[in-house]
Amino acid sequence: MDWGTLVATVSGGSIAITGTVLADYLRHRREDDRGVGARRRTVYIEFISAAGVCHARLRQIAQNPDGETDLGPVTRAALSDAGIYEARERLFIDATTAVAGAGQTMFEQLRALQRAIAAGASASSTAFHDAHHPYIAAVWEYRVAVREELEGRSLSPAAFGWDGWDGTDRCALCRPATASGA
Repeated sequence: MDWGTLVATVSGGSIAITGTVLADYLRHRREDDRGVGARRRTVYIEFISAAGVCHARLRQIAQNPDGETDLGPVTRAALSDAGIYEARERLFIDATTAVAGAGQTMFEQLRALQRAIAAGASASSTAFHDAHHPYIAAVWEYRVAVREELEGRSLSPAAFGWDGWDGTDRCALCRPATASGA
């Protein structure tokens, strides 16, 4: 019996099997990573879309706060009807820490806006703008966190010719106050 042939055959077979197992493992891992990325992208979009629906409804209520007899339940319904609570839970489960944190900040600012409108703030009031602009800034900070995670690229207000994310530099009601130093 030629031991060299036997050792070479066993070694070659072992290398081939190891290579096949490793290639299969790496292929599955790459597919899993793509699946996680796609799932996260979907969850991130669902969350910001639900927040957008809620924000639009709150702005609508703030256009005519006197049109509602009890603003508390109406503004709370804007959040639940938009599905923001469910979207936030999915975000907490699938998001990275940075995106989940930015999403929670955005949610808290949306709740602050909801509370201001529930207290009677109209769209043209200082109370509304004091809550609205931090919410807008939080929305952009969430977008920046998502973009950084998914694409590895940053985004700044200067890319749009803006001074900041909160929109006060573009707000007809707030711009005179910031220009005068108030």
